[in-house]
Amino acid sequence: MASLTALVPGDGGKSVLALTVAENPTFWFYVPELPDTARSAEFVLQMQDGQDVQNVYRTPLTLSGKRGIISITPPPQPQYSLKANKKYHWYFHIYCGDVGKTSDNFYVDGFVQRQVLTQVLDSQLKTAKPREYIAYSANNIWYDALTNLGQLRRANPQDATINKDWVDLLNAIGLQDIAKEPIVQHYNLEK
Repeated sequence: MASLTALVPGDGGKSVLALTVAENPTFWFYVPELPDTARSAEFVLQMQDGQDVQNVYRTPLTLSGKRGIISITPPPQPQYSLKANKKYHWYFHIYCGDVGKTSDNFYVDGFVQRQVLTQVLDSQLKTAKPREYIAYSANNIWYDALTNLGQLRRANPQDATINKDWVDLLNAIGLQDIAKEPIVQHYNLEK
């Protein structure tokens, strides 16, 4: 059975820097079935500026305990928005039992960087609508390709093309083990 996994490109278990053009990108995770004692989680987003690390956003979450894929979108307020061409480090922790004991929790982390939307990509996106993920994917804009496709999959769970493209996208980064898992929850965070 797959363990807690971030749906991002990785290199031998280590997440690599992936791109977005969104100021408030959505982050996607596979969460295994959890015991009742492990329902509390936390999402943290930090900006890295050389050696300087600054907390941009941090929020506790309560998980359902159901196995499947979840997505988390930080609030749209400007203070949580990603600045262009800065590197951000995010963490998703699940706490088992005592939140204070780090040995009792497990986490995944990764990196995201926002690029400015170019006119070329913008026109490609307009042409691809509503399947913008095709243009995002062709331009290596990982977070937005996954989010667009994930939202389409959640809205049209029976659509064979969308399901195949989702599986292909996750297979391309070595996540074939979880590609067929259901999308169980979206956390659209208000503040």
